[in-house]
Amino acid sequence: MRRRSLPEVHSSVPVQGRSAWRRLLTFTGPAFMVSVGYMDPGNWATDLAAGARFGYRLIWIILLANLMAILLQTLSARLGIVTGRDLAQACREHYPRPVVWVLWILCEIAIAACDLAEVLGSAIALHLLFGVPILWGVLLTAFDVMVLLLLQSYGIRKMEAVILALVATVGACFALEMFFSRPPLGEVMSGFAPGRLSGEALFISIGILGATVMPHNLYLHSALVQSRAVARTREGVREANRFNLIDSVVALNGAFLVNSAILVLAAAAFHSSGHTGVASLEEAHALLAPLLGTVVAPVAFAVALLAAGQSSTVTGTLAGQIVMEGFIQLRLRPWLRRLLTRSLAIVPAVAVILVQGESAVDSLLVLSQVILSLQLTFAVVPLIHFTGDRKKMGEFASPSWVRALAWMAAAVVAGLNLTLVYETIRTGFETGSPAIRFVLFPASLVLIPLLAWMVLEPAWRRLAEKRRAALPTPPIPSPEKLLSLAFKKIGIALEVSPEDGDLLAGVVPLARAAGAEIVLIHAVESAAARFLGEAADDDEVRGDADYLERVAASLRGAGLAARVRIGTGEPEDEIARIAREEALDLIVTGSHGHRLLGDLLHGSTTSELRHRTAIPVLTFRTGRLPP
Repeated sequence: MRRRSLPEVHSSVPVQGRSAWRRLLTFTGPAFMVSVGYMDPGNWATDLAAGARFGYRLIWIILLANLMAILLQTLSARLGIVTGRDLAQACREHYPRPVVWVLWILCEIAIAACDLAEVLGSAIALHLLFGVPILWGVLLTAFDVMVLLLLQSYGIRKMEAVILALVATVGACFALEMFFSRPPLGEVMSGFAPGRLSGEALFISIGILGATVMPHNLYLHSALVQSRAVARTREGVREANRFNLIDSVVALNGAFLVNSAILVLAAAAFHSSGHTGVASLEEAHALLAPLLGTVVAPVAFAVALLAAGQSSTVTGTLAGQIVMEGFIQLRLRPWLRRLLTRSLAIVPAVAVILVQGESAVDSLLVLSQVILSLQLTFAVVPLIHFTGDRKKMGEFASPSWVRALAWMAAAVVAGLNLTLVYETIRTGFETGSPAIRFVLFPASLVLIPLLAWMVLEPAWRRLAEKRRAALPTPPIPSPEKLLSLAFKKIGIALEVSPEDGDLLAGVVPLARAAGAEIVLIHAVESAAARFLGEAADDDEVRGDADYLERVAASLRGAGLAARVRIGTGEPEDEIARIAREEALDLIVTGSHGHRLLGDLLHGSTTSELRHRTAIPVLTFRTGRLPP
């Protein structure tokens, strides 16, 4: 039975109302929860740097990132609505298991990196508002797990309402900032005109794109839309897709306004006054009051930062639950999942602050965005493939023009993010950073070929299907021929172990139905047996022979013909020799299901035996029957 995504809220919101307006309100919510990931503290540093260094010139980059985000989030919502699967579940069902595990690990790392940005952002906000040391602020964020658990107990609609209130708080704070900074409208509008990018402007633009489109949001959105009890009809699904598109456009444009406001604030307050080097959150907060002439501006800035960090906390935890259950079908209690995710963020933050001091916080924020950039394309590529696949989406598969736009967006995101990763690695080698040399660089050597395989995988799959279809259909043997292939003499290789009972239970009914004679075979592997061969007569040889005779006697008592053959030496060689001498029609062996290390420790007799005999070998999995 297929597990539901976020089962505690799945289809928990009824679609109500006769008017289109009321039904739209029913669907409103998931995109607003997703939108907080587009205005989390990880975005603030890049937006501040862009505005302070280049004024209003890079607003069009934020707009471009927002258009990409709307497209990708709309595809994510469509996947969840149409297929009833979130993106993680779709990946698990489509890709080989090793690829699924790699994708899951990457996603968990990305969620931890995102949570790291939220931890640092909330800690900085507490420091700016109340003077709490950043280290203590980081530790205090561990307790927001209680807030999340309280929200979850009230249902998804209450959680969406709280998130919407926090988003509104961020928006109201930056509305105040715009009022105080009074940016010139003409210069702001000129920033929407695309311009040439090079040098530092290109690097900051890459950072904006990498920080804006969050990979875990694609998994999150495909699950949240399933909280609505959508009618599983053509019109019901079509309506849900349409209303979720509106929800995504409105919510993500709200995130665009917030990100643009951060850049505009930095341009109006810092760039125009000559403070072009401002990039850290604390420095920006300290300069707002003297530059804008009001103490309200820095307070509003810190409140917005705290609201953004706390809202992102909730959605990050939900995304963690989705990817863990979707990729590996492992479900943890909500408090344990939250504690695990937050610990993965708090531990490195505390370690860096203790070793390098609070001045290293901003570089840690940048590192979290690089990690997100490296993982992003591994979510985008399967999303585009799945939503364009008619086998999965039916008539709701993406049309060709949507796929073309999506691939253009993916190419831009992948290209810019890979450039960011390259620059980070190059700089890391120049500075001798061990994290870059021994973690990020080796990981890139593995992940980039995997990404290329994922891009081309559908084409290879179609090619393999065409080749299989082109192969001639093998002739079907007649029933008379099949019935003539009866096994008259069956050899059973026993191990003198408790698993022999499982093996006999599987073979004896076959032998009875075929009226076959059973030959019980065992190869003694003691030192004496290997050295003396058939002349060996030690305790192990006598004990094993006695065991097989008692088994044979039991079978004869049940009306079956049974004999015993004892070999000495390598099991695969001895079983093959005895089978040849006895002219067996079938050899039956047991298997414990060893893999890799198990085969090295216990051997793989069955695999070797197949290479030493032309007689058919039938293998039964042992160790599964109840005692």
